[in-house]
Amino acid sequence: MELAKKIEAILFFKGEPISRKRVSQILKVGEIEVNEGIEQLKESLKERGIVLLENDNEIMLGTAPELSKLIEDLQKEELNRDLSKASLETLSIILYKNGASRSEIDYIRGVNSSFTLRALSIRGLVEKTTDPKDSRRFIYKPSFELLSFMGVKSVEELPEYSEINNSVEIAAKNLEEEAKDIQN
Repeated sequence: MELAKKIEAILFFKGEPISRKRVSQILKVGEIEVNEGIEQLKESLKERGIVLLENDNEIMLGTAPELSKLIEDLQKEELNRDLSKASLETLSIILYKNGASRSEIDYIRGVNSSFTLRALSIRGLVEKTTDPKDSRRFIYKPSFELLSFMGVKSVEELPEYSEINNSVEIAAKNLEEEAKDIQN
């Protein structure tokens, strides 16, 4: 049961699909043990508001299907609320960089942006794509709905786009250089 708890904690922390193989690597146990832990977790989640979702070889936590109306109502309420300061900061970075990884956003903001990115994704303001430079990470880009809502055809039409984009790019390059220094 200890392994099931650890898997649940990883899935809760990540908040997005993760492969069984990656769970195995994180926990430093074999895939057979991970599969057993996943089965224990599924069993412990029965009759609860959370379920284990599976798609191909990826897993994540989700809400129980019978609670979909409740979650849908909450989601509508959330979508109609104003954006928080954290959401506006994150959205600005994504817009003016025209796509950014979570680590770049975290570096520029100075805090973890996981939950903010998830909220923006749920609201349909950003979309997540695989980074062409590194398939292990994602790039968050402005959605077409966001651009349409803002009344711009492309991010280049944003106010002072070139100047701000240049500043954001410099911050992103600093992050890359720091990461290389750490690796060396």
